[in-house]
Parts: sequence; C-alpha cells; structure tokens
Amino acid sequence: MITRLRFVLLSIFSLLVVSPVFAQMIEDPTAWTITAKKKKGNQYDLVFHVDVKNDWHIYSLDPGGDGSFLPPDFRLDKSTRYKASGKVTEKGKKIDETIEDIGTVHYYKNVDYIVPVTVDTNGKITGKYEYMTCNDQGCLPPKTKKFSVEVNDPELPNPVVASTEDTAVAAPADTQKKTEIVPATGAGSGDKDGGNKQGEQKSLLWLFFAALGGGLLAVLTPCVYSMIPITVSFFTKRSKSRAEGIRNAIYYSLSIIIIFTLLGVLISATFGANALNNLSTNWIANLFFFAIFVIFGISFLGAFEITLPSSWTSKTDSKAGMSSFGGIFFMALTLVIVSFSCTGPIVGPLLVLTSKGGLVGPAIGMFGFSVGLALPFALFAIFPGMLNKMATGGGWMNQVKVTLGFIELMLALKFLSNADLAMGWRLLDREIFIAIWIVLSVLLGIYLLGKLKLSHDDAPPKNLYGQEYVGLFRLFLAITMFSFAVYLVPGMWGAPLNGMSQFVPPMGTQDFVLSEGGGTGTATHTTTANGAAAPVKYVEEMRIYEPPVVKNLGLVTYFEYEEALAAAKILKKPIMLDFTGINCVNCRKMEAQVWSKPEVAKRLKEDFIVASLYCDYDKKDLPKEQQYYSKILGADVVTVGDRNEDLQASQFGANSQPFYFYIDENGNKLADEGYGYDPNVQKFIDHLDKVKEKYKNSTK
Repeated sequence: MITRLRFVLLSIFSLLVVSPVFAQMIEDPTAWTITAKKKKGNQYDLVFHVDVKNDWHIYSLDPGGDGSFLPPDFRLDKSTRYKASGKVTEKGKKIDETIEDIGTVHYYKNVDYIVPVTVDTNGKITGKYEYMTCNDQGCLPPKTKKFSVEVNDPELPNPVVASTEDTAVAAPADTQKKTEIVPATGAGSGDKDGGNKQGEQKSLLWLFFAALGGGLLAVLTPCVYSMIPITVSFFTKRSKSRAEGIRNAIYYSLSIIIIFTLLGVLISATFGANALNNLSTNWIANLFFFAIFVIFGISFLGAFEITLPSSWTSKTDSKAGMSSFGGIFFMALTLVIVSFSCTGPIVGPLLVLTSKGGLVGPAIGMFGFSVGLALPFALFAIFPGMLNKMATGGGWMNQVKVTLGFIELMLALKFLSNADLAMGWRLLDREIFIAIWIVLSVLLGIYLLGKLKLSHDDAPPKNLYGQEYVGLFRLFLAITMFSFAVYLVPGMWGAPLNGMSQFVPPMGTQDFVLSEGGGTGTATHTTTANGAAAPVKYVEEMRIYEPPVVKNLGLVTYFEYEEALAAAKILKKPIMLDFTGINCVNCRKMEAQVWSKPEVAKRLKEDFIVASLYCDYDKKDLPKEQQYYSKILGADVVTVGDRNEDLQASQFGANSQPFYFYIDENGNKLADEGYGYDPNVQKFIDHLDKVKEKYKNSTK
C-alpha cells in the first residue's frame, strides 16, 4: 500500500523534474513485452521484458538511494483462476552507480522482471505494472499500464462459464512506445520564454513568506511564547560567557529549523511532490481533512487538549543537555513535541498549502515556518534586554488560541465543501457555506470584544477605574471580522464575492440569485442569441458547478466537445475550450476575477462559444460503446471526466487546469499555445482579441 501511494504521488515530482518546456510532450523510452512461460504443472512465470532506449535506465526491484527512486511494481487483478505464487525476481545486467551523490541500482538497455503465478484454468491473466525511468537529466513521471496475457494449456481445464473478467475488453500488452505527458502548469499563457518557471518561483516565494507568517503566529501561542524567556534565560545563565550563550541559543534556533525542514524533506521524499494536492479531489481525503480541522478547532476553543504521548517528551528531554550540539538539538526536539498542541493546527493547514509547491513545497514551507518560530529565541539571546520588555503570558495567549480555533472551523468547511461537490450531495450549498462563515465571523468579533466567554478564559483586564476594557489590537481585529461578515452578506443573494471565490462553493449551487435587474439571474440554456440549439448534454448534472458569470451575466456554456463544435458551425464563432475541475481553486479565481469583468464577459458572450470541460467529473460513465483505452493516459476512458482529460492530453499536450485552448468549428487550433492560470485581465483580453482576429482572417 505504501509503495502504491508513493508511486502515485511521486508522479508530480517527476513531472516537475522533466518539464523545462511548457506543455511539452515527452516520449516513453521503454518498450514492453509480456509473456507467460510454463515451468511445470500449473506453475507459470509472467516475464515482463523491457527494452530501454540509450541513455535511459529503469530501476531495480531494490533501487537503493534516498527513497525517491521507484522500483517497478507488478499487480495481478483479483481472480479465482490464478494467483501470484512467489516473490518477483529480475534478470539483467545490474548497474550500481552514484548519480548526484546518491547511490542507485538500475538497468540500461534491457531487463526481465519475473512474476511467478499459479494458474488453475485457461484464460486471460490481467493486471497492472508500474515503473519509473530516468536519465542523467531527470526522470519521467511514474507510469501505470495494464497488461493481458492469454494462457492456453492443454493440461489445464477451460473455465465452465466465462467470467466477466474473461469477457471484458482488456488493454493489450504494451509492446510499443507510448507518449508521456508533461503538465502545462504555472501562471503563464503558454509562452516558451520561461514564464512558467517565473510563476513557479513567485509561488514558492509567496509560500515561504506565508509559512514564515505561520511560524511567527505560532510564537504567540501559549506553548511556545511561555518557553522563550525560560529557554533564553537558561542559555544565558548557564553559559560561561555571553558569547557562548548567544552561540548556544543560535544552535537551538538552528535545530528547530533543521527539525521542521527535515520534516518537509521527509514528506517530499516519502510521499512525492504533491501528495496532498493529488488528494484534493478525493472526497474521502477531504472528509478526513475536514475532521482533522474540526478536531483542532474544537481543541483550540477549549473542549480538550491535544498532546503527544508523554513518553516521547521524556525520551527526548533525557538526552537534552548543554554539553554538545546534540544535546541542544534534543532540547529543540523537546520543544517541538511539547508545543505540538499549539503548532499542530498551524502546521496541518500549512502542509495542505505546501502541497501546491511541488517537490520542494513542503521543504520550503517547513523552512519558512521554522524560521518564524525560531527567530525570537535567537533575537532575545542576542539582545537579552528585550526580555524585560516582553509581555507576560496570560489571557491574551488563550485569546490567540480561540481566534485560531474559529479560523480552523472556517477552513474546515472548505474541505467539507470539496467532498460535497465531488459527490454531489448538496449538503453545503453556497448560501449555507456563506451563512456559517458569517456566523463564525460575527461570533469571533463578539469574542474579541469580550462579550462571549469560554470556559478557559481568564478574567478580562480592567483599567484604573475598575472597568473592563478592550485593547486596541483586539478592537481592530474585531472590526475586521465584523467587516468580513458584512462583506459576505450579499453573497447570500448571489453576489460574486470575487475576493473569496476560491473558497466558497460555485454559484451553481446557489438556489436563489438576485440579478442586477431585481429578478433571479440564471444562465439561458434554452436558446442562444441566434436561435442555435441550446446546450443539452450534461446541463442538469453540471449546473451546480457553474461560475458567477454564468448565473449573473447569462453566459451560455457547453459541457460536451462535439456539441460545442456543432454550435460553432451554426453561429460561426471560435470555441474556447475551458479545461477545468470541480475543486480547482485557480479555475474559480479565473472565473470570478477575470471572466466576470464586463469587458471579458462581453467578449465571451458575443464572440466565442465556451465549452467547460470538467476533467475530474467522474460521477457519470460514458455509454459502453463510447468507452475506450487511451494510450496517452495509459488507462481506460470510462467517465465524462476521463474523456475530457484524454482530449486535453492527446490534442493539446497538457493535463493541468485551468487551461484554455481555442479552435474553430472544424477543430483547427487558433493559437499555437493555450492560456494557463494568469489573472491578468488585460492580458486575457489581449489573448481573446488575438484569437478572434485570427479566426476572422481564417474565414475570409
């Protein structure tokens, strides 16, 4: 199970390593042949022979290294006719070499992987195999492929009744080269001038500062804040000189940074680049995150205390001392463990955030967080006089925890909403989501004003006249929360709330939308401006995912590629293919912050046919006759989402969302490159105008 999870999540790591060109297609350097060789009786060997191109290699079953190199994996489908009967072995010329200071074991040119099986009856043996290939420049994404091998042995009985697994259409054994996809990620418009890398660098820089802010926030929690004067005083008083005290405190701070950064690196190496990001559309994972956030939120509100086992603290504390850097390191580790109940609710959301940062995201996120957390310890050691000015602990630290508790509960709703959208339960429609956020914001504002008391709150401070008062910081924070609640109120009647569009559910889940004219605004799915056939396919199913520009401004969208082509032939307009996702945060940002602008909406309504193709809509299966095997995806295309994903990958060489491609009514491209996530309104307008002009010229 761990190997399988690592395989899936390492895909994103490999994609980032081999994606120097935006939306580039990379060819698989392997060719596989799978055969069944009889040994004796009903014992067979499935031989997976692979030929590898020059300069590429495939890993051994025991690849060594730092855990980031994936060994091949072979799995049989469940069946009563056959089963695996031994350990997988390999046969070939092993190469044990060091690449970038990491020792690995792999094969060049060719190798056989042998899977022993016991076969009870004749028929097909089916399953999947997974592998990873690399060269001295980097690695291709780990790949999963299906195989099917026929066994016709006169000594074996034939099945009495053909099972469904025998009659199902299975993918043939892969004996030809197949194409890999490198996703077109980033914030560029598909330019080959390094815009994607610049966007990635900006994202990582933003990630670092966001994590740094989280670390500074964690300092204000009771578990950490109360440790600063004690720890710094310990270093300064026990050291023989001030210089030694400063040195030990800096060692202590560096140890905190090392511990958290190693945590980030460990996450990257063990689970791959975008572990949490790959789970973002999985409803079970989102429900799990929802439960975790709720538990931490309730804990911060004072219901109970979350702590790690005391034995962990005792073991690390027993090794802490002043005699060496190792002892100081264990002192820092003790702080990390003791402060878990306060830092955990911040680190948890941070790890979700860092999942957007690729392979180095968790490392950079944890590095930024640890710098913010460790900074006060070093500063107070260098300037010990600041300790005298340091505010004493007390009720204000509990208020920080309660504030974080309310924020945790608000963030928890986002994960519940993701699961709700993925499954179509309609438990948390847009107005319900907004209503809960309004209530939580108001309650937090009331709490900050001292009008809401919790069981673990201290007595409020009093002024010289014995009257309770509210500090200026709390007052301004309360004003912020009340203002936020007021900002959310119009959303109850369909206001787009552009600033929060990436968090709230899509406008399509809103039951009532008050249009500018005072009525209810809904997209016109019955007719178009020129009387062309209206969208029909998947309209009812996809309506809940419609963006505000559809609900409020009447933009007509199609949800099926062929239907959009048919409409384009009638209306003589170019098509904007909007490859999007149900839980795609950046898709919602583009729709709310770019599409909804009057100058953009006007162009989309009047000059284009818009086809929103959801690549993660897997609730609806295609008719059996429309299902097929996609070579480029290496998987069966079964659902509507599968087909949209295959269309994007096979025809446009990309597999990330949002991504916009432009074609005419015959499917011909109107732009060499697509347009990825870039909320620059004028840039998007210029891009639309350029496509429109090219379409005009092509129809003259």
